Amino acid sequence: MPPGITTLAADAPELSAANTGFMLICSALVMLMTPGLAFFYGGMVRVKSTLNMLMMSFISLGIVTILWVLYGFSLAFGTDSGSIIGWSSDYVGLSGIGLTQLWDGYTIPVYVFAVFQLMFAIITPALISGALADRVKFTAWALFVALWVTVVYFPVAHWVWGAGGWLFELGVIDFAGGTAVHINAGAAALGVILVIGKRVGFKRDPMRPHSLPLVMLGAGLLWFGWFGFNAGSWLGNDDGVGAVMFVNTQVATAAAMLAWLAYEKIRHGSFTTLGAASGAVAGLVAITPSGGSVSPLGAIAVGAIAGLLCAMAVGLKYRFGYDDSLDVVGVHLVGGVVGSLLVGFFATGGVQSDAKGLFYGGGLDQLGKQAVGVFAVLAYSLIVSALLALVLDKTIGMRVTEDDEISGIDQIEHAETAYDFSGAGGGAGSRKAAPASADTVAAAPKNKKVDA
Repeated sequence: MPPGITTLAADAPELSAANTGFMLICSALVMLMTPGLAFFYGGMVRVKSTLNMLMMSFISLGIVTILWVLYGFSLAFGTDSGSIIGWSSDYVGLSGIGLTQLWDGYTIPVYVFAVFQLMFAIITPALISGALADRVKFTAWALFVALWVTVVYFPVAHWVWGAGGWLFELGVIDFAGGTAVHINAGAAALGVILVIGKRVGFKRDPMRPHSLPLVMLGAGLLWFGWFGFNAGSWLGNDDGVGAVMFVNTQVATAAAMLAWLAYEKIRHGSFTTLGAASGAVAGLVAITPSGGSVSPLGAIAVGAIAGLLCAMAVGLKYRFGYDDSLDVVGVHLVGGVVGSLLVGFFATGGVQSDAKGLFYGGGLDQLGKQAVGVFAVLAYSLIVSALLALVLDKTIGMRVTEDDEISGIDQIEHAETAYDFSGAGGGAGSRKAAPASADTVAAAPKNKKVDA
C-alpha cells in the first residue's frame, strides 16, 4: 500500500463528510484562481496580446490535469526515493485508489487530496506565463509547461510536502506553497526570460495595461480563490489552524495593498488601481508560506513588508535589463522569498507547529531552515527552467518572429482578436471610416486608450 493511504479499519480515522465537502469546495476555489490569473494577466498586456495571455493560463488546466493523473501525483506524493522523488504504481492513472481509502492521518479521501493538489500544480506554471507576454510561440509554451511540471514542479512538490522529501524532513515550513509554487514559478520565469530575451520596444515603447478593470476583476478572483488555496492546505477544520490561516490571508493581503499604495504615493505621487491589485497579490503570495505560523499581528507585518519590498522590486527589471513583462519576478519570486524567510522571524510556535521564530525566542534555527528551502528551490528552478527554454529555443524555437510580435501575437497564434471594433462606430460620420481591428487600434500611436 503506498504512503498516504489508510483504510477504514476499526482503529483508523473515519471519513469526515464535513472535511471532505470543505476540501472539495477549496479545490474548486483554487481551480478558479487560474481563470482569475488569466484575467489578471490578460488585462495587463496590450490589446494585441490579450487572448494569448488568457490561453497561456487556460492551457495549463488541460495539460497539467492529464499529466497529474498519468504520473504527476505519483511523482509528487508516492513512496519516497532518496528524499528526491516519489513513485507508487497505485497512483499511476489514479487506478489503485479505492473509495474507502483516506489520506494518511486525515479524514478525507485520497481522491480529494489528489484533486486539491492538482489545482496547485495547474496554477504554478500558469504564473510563469506573465513574464513571457507578447513573444512566445503557443506550441513552444505548451511543450514547456509539460516538461516543466515533470522535471521541476513534481519533484519540488515532493521535496516540500511529500513524506520523506528532504525539505519536509529538514523542517522547512511552507504552509501552502511559498517555495513549491511562488519561488518555483518566479525563479523559472527569470530563467526563461534570460534565455528568450526582451520584447521588441522594451524600455522604448509604452506597454501599458489595456484594461485595468479586467486586472481588478482578476485580482478579486485571485483573492477569493486564495482562501481555498491557503485555508484548505490544512486539509480539514478540526483544530482551528485553517481558520487562523483564513484570517491571516485576509489581514496580510490588506496590509500589503496599503503598503504598496503608500509606496506609490510617496514615490510616484499617485494611488493606482494597478498598484492596489499588485499589492494585494504580493500579500497573498507572502502569507502563503507563513500564515500557518504567525499571529494576525504577525500577518500584518508580513503583508506590509512584502507589499513594500515587492513594490520596490518591480522596478529592478529596468535597472538590470531583464524583461519581466508582468512582474512575476518582482511579485512572486520576491514575495515568496520574503514570506518564507519571515517565518524565521514571526513564527509564534502556537499555530501549525511549535517551531518559533527569532522574535519569539526561537533563535536562528528556523530561519536557517527556511533559507535552505528558499535558495534550494530558487537555484534548482532557475537553472533547470533556463535549460529547458534553451533546448526548446534551439530546436523548435521559443519566440515568434519580430514582425509577428509587432503585428500581434493573438492574430498570429490564435487567428482571433480580443475585441471587435468593426461595429463600434455610430452616426453618419462613421460610415466613411474603414472598420478597425483590435490590432489596428492597438498599433495606432495616437490612440492613448488602448496603446498599452
